[in-house]
Amino acid sequence: MKKILLFAAIIMLSACHYFHKEKPNVSPYLLKYVQTGGVTQIPITTPKGTFKVWTKYMGDNKKIKVLLLNGGPGATHEYFECFESFLLPQNIEFIYYDQLGCGLSDNPKDTSFWDLSRYVEEVEQVRKALNLNKDNFYLLGHSWGGILAMQYALKYQDNLKGLIISNMMSSCPDYGKYAQQVLAPQFDQKVLDTIRDIEKRGDFENPKYMELLMPNFYAKHICRIPLDQWPEPMTRSFNKMNQSLYVTMQGPSEFGVGGNLVNWDIKKQLPQIKVPTLTIGGKYDTMDPEHMKWMSTQVQHGRFLMCTDGSHMSMYDDQKNYFPGLISFIKDVDEGKF
Repeated sequence: MKKILLFAAIIMLSACHYFHKEKPNVSPYLLKYVQTGGVTQIPITTPKGTFKVWTKYMGDNKKIKVLLLNGGPGATHEYFECFESFLLPQNIEFIYYDQLGCGLSDNPKDTSFWDLSRYVEEVEQVRKALNLNKDNFYLLGHSWGGILAMQYALKYQDNLKGLIISNMMSSCPDYGKYAQQVLAPQFDQKVLDTIRDIEKRGDFENPKYMELLMPNFYAKHICRIPLDQWPEPMTRSFNKMNQSLYVTMQGPSEFGVGGNLVNWDIKKQLPQIKVPTLTIGGKYDTMDPEHMKWMSTQVQHGRFLMCTDGSHMSMYDDQKNYFPGLISFIKDVDEGKF
């Protein structure tokens, strides 16, 4: 027994010596050339320190690199996974990206970070880190990501080759009016009265709220696929929503915007956007498709894509229109036909 205890002590002392000695020299190859399946964690500099955001490129095309900006705010890149089925066969490279506070990226858990101008600078840091430029860089923003993409273009469009605004209007006040004047009256009046009463009381944790919204709003205007068949990447992403980020920027209500984006409106600035731009709307969207069609006439080089069977998640419930239109735009810009 004494011999066993002595042997164990020697092993422990040896282990301690190993873990406390200087780290061995690491080959530069291991630091620079180890493949990670396209994943790059990018350090983002902010006034409150440096944080990392997660990105992953899919495909390989030196002339076409589409950076995806997720919606929410506060969702994750995962609902874009359907793009793999359509863009990769067309040799269109795209890049997954979880914004700060989302998904696999750092979450500072500080509401002062949930700010549009700060996110614009974050996108610019991501662009530089990934070596994206005016010869290859397409920016696609969906929903809240569309707000971010438009705001980025107004400041940094000289870095862009193409801009895609998917399912987002250029004015939050106009979005609020559309929700109240067009979408709300489509509800059964008793259902609408109950929803508005819950919102008036600020009782958003009431299970009745989502119980009414899911069949009467989400199933009609967010994704028109039957609720029990909603695509797994989409539900996986929504289930990881950063609620702090969502409520701070969007507000707790599903009818319009009540957070710090409540007054965001760039309608008058749209003519400043000179880069080729595609706006995408869905007939049954939470956003007014006619407004998004109008947006395409206000930018200097615009095109509109209507998803006639689509809602807010047109990349799922109207793939037959969404992806051919998106691919056609990207290829036309790439070939100088736009």
